[in-house]
Amino acid sequence: METGKLYYEDPKMTRFEAEVISCTPEGALWAIVTDRTAFYPEGGGQPADHGQLGGVPVADVREKDGVIRHLTQAPLPEGARVTGCVDRERRLDHTQQHSGEHVVSGLICARFGCDNVGFHISEDTVTIDFNAFVSREQLWEIEDAANERIRRDLPVRIFWPDAAALEALEYRSKKALSGAVRIVEFPETDRCACCGTHVERTGEIGLIKLLSAEPHRGGTRIEMVCGERALRYVRRITEEAHRAAVALSVKPSQLSAAVLRLKEESRQRQERAAALEKKAAAELALRLTGAGDVLLTAEDLSADGARRLADAVGAVCGGVCGVFAEEAGTLRYVFLQESGSLRALARDLNAAFDGRGGGRDDFVQGSLRADSAQASQRVRAFFPQIRLVKV
Repeated sequence: METGKLYYEDPKMTRFEAEVISCTPEGALWAIVTDRTAFYPEGGGQPADHGQLGGVPVADVREKDGVIRHLTQAPLPEGARVTGCVDRERRLDHTQQHSGEHVVSGLICARFGCDNVGFHISEDTVTIDFNAFVSREQLWEIEDAANERIRRDLPVRIFWPDAAALEALEYRSKKALSGAVRIVEFPETDRCACCGTHVERTGEIGLIKLLSAEPHRGGTRIEMVCGERALRYVRRITEEAHRAAVALSVKPSQLSAAVLRLKEESRQRQERAAALEKKAAAELALRLTGAGDVLLTAEDLSADGARRLADAVGAVCGGVCGVFAEEAGTLRYVFLQESGSLRALARDLNAAFDGRGGGRDDFVQGSLRADSAQASQRVRAFFPQIRLVKV
């Protein structure tokens, strides 16, 4: 016997009475079937409701062949009359997200002649996949149109047309359907086959905020939030912008210009630092010309700086040139030589100090969890005559 679906009769219902038809173990949980339920099962991109059934927490809700199973953390006796309590905030959130998705999908599909090929409500955002390109500029046009529908507070129609009426009806669907089909219609916006819970009027969605439009599998993935999620998102972003603006001593509307200015200043400082490192490396190379095997240790030297130092000294020392550069708790290493192989050294250092890296016979580089004194002892096992030089 199919379960009576109270969420179709009243999508705002969060408390109901029902009879337990069966209770069977399912893994670490119990699968409880009742004669009717207001718990929405996972499906169509919408997550399942949570709440309590007979005082027992409901962890998940699933449907198969019209029968809805409540997965609970404890059993309930068959034949018992129980009260179900659906998490009201979770239901409202999913209803707002799903309804907002219909408004956005209907507008995009109509305007750009494409199809909705994927939809998912996660804990934080909603993603919708389309098989056509949608630009960020077009996204804002859709957002304006979607929120205009919300402000008009249009009535939402949900109905089950008979076979003849369904045959003559134009509606969106991701796949061919047979039997009874539930149609959800947002006036002037969307008409779609759907099994989810929806608002009664568009105004109940509250707000639609489109976040991004990114290329995805030859089409576009839209990320969005609706209702209370949208309000929380705007509030969070506003607070982040305020904090950043205070730190940069600018108005929030001037943040992008301030960040670009900082980025350019950082680039200039990096160039100056690189020039200084190159000059210092050249001066050290003059001192170590013909010195043979050398191991240079330095602090707060970038990865590029370590490579420049190794290149400069290695070209003139006449032997192996190694560099250990300590920065933020990590020891970077660079070794080079004209003949022989450095691969065994790299393997030994990586194994001894939980390192990562490698390279060629004449050049290896990587990072270690060690200090330069510890690592230097391992290097001496390979090159006993190596000269240690603190930079």
